Amino acid sequence: MRKNLNNTRLSLLIYTLIVVSFLLVSCKQETTVNKNVIVQIGDKVLTREELEENITSFLSPEDSILAVEHYIRVWINDNLLYDIARKNIINKEYINQLVESYRKSLVIYQYQEQLVNEKLSKEIDNEVLLEYHKNNSDKFKLDRPLVKGLFLRVPVDAPQIEKIKTWYKSISATSLANIEKYSLQYSAGYDYFFDNWVDLSELMNKWPINYKTEWDNIKYNKFIEQKDDKYYYFLHITDYLSQGDNAPFEYAKSTIKEILVNQKKIEFLRKIEEDLYSKALNSGQIIFYN
Repeated sequence: MRKNLNNTRLSLLIYTLIVVSFLLVSCKQETTVNKNVIVQIGDKVLTREELEENITSFLSPEDSILAVEHYIRVWINDNLLYDIARKNIINKEYINQLVESYRKSLVIYQYQEQLVNEKLSKEIDNEVLLEYHKNNSDKFKLDRPLVKGLFLRVPVDAPQIEKIKTWYKSISATSLANIEKYSLQYSAGYDYFFDNWVDLSELMNKWPINYKTEWDNIKYNKFIEQKDDKYYYFLHITDYLSQGDNAPFEYAKSTIKEILVNQKKIEFLRKIEEDLYSKALNSGQIIFYN
C-alpha cells in the first residue's frame, strides 16, 4: 500500500514538473511537443517513463524533488557534453575501435552464456562434491564457530524442571523422546541439531543477554543452564568447530558446487572454441598467409 502511495506521489511530482516545463517551453515556441517528453536536446528526449524508472519511489516529497531536478540536470549536461565532444574529438577512429572491441566482447559473452544455459547441465552428483571436499578440505575454512547439540527454553512455572535438567544432558533415545513430548506442551523454544551444524551466533541470540559470559569457554563447557525472570535455558553441545577450522561438507557444499560448475563451464567453452576452429580450418574458412 505504501509503495503504491509513493509511486502515485512520484508520478504527481513528475507530472507537476512536466507541466511547469511545458509552460516554460510554450512561452518560447509554438510547436506541439509530445506530452510524454520532459526535456529535448536536438533529437534526444528524456521521457516521463525513463525518469520514473530511475527515481526511487521511497523518497520523501522534498528528496524526490531534488532527485528529479538532479537527474534532469545530469541528463542535460551529459547530452550537451556528448554533442560537443562528438563534434570536436580528434581521434574518432580510436573511439570507434574501442566501441567495436567492446561490442564484440559483449556479443561473445552473451552468446557463451546462452550456450551454457542451453547446453550445460549445472547438476553435479553429490558423490563428486563429497570427493572434492575430501581431497580439498583444508581449502575451506570457517569464518564463524559452529556447533551441534540441543537447545531448550522453558517457562519458569513449567513442571518437572528437575527432570528436564537430567534429560537435556543425555543423548539416549528415551531422554530425547521425553524432551520431544515435554516441549510440545510446555517449552517456549526447542531446537534439535545433533545431526547438523548450526551457527553459534544464532543460539547466542536466543540466550538472555546478561548471561553470555559462559559462552566464552563453550568449546569446553558442554552443558549450559541459565534462568531469568521468564525462562529456564538449557544448552547441550555435542560437537564444536572454531573459526578457522576446516568447514564441514554441508557448509562448503554450495561453494564446491560453484567451483565445479565453473570448471565445467570453462572446459565446455574451450571445447566449443576448439570445435569451431577445427571446422573452420577444415572447411577452408581460415586462410593463413606467409
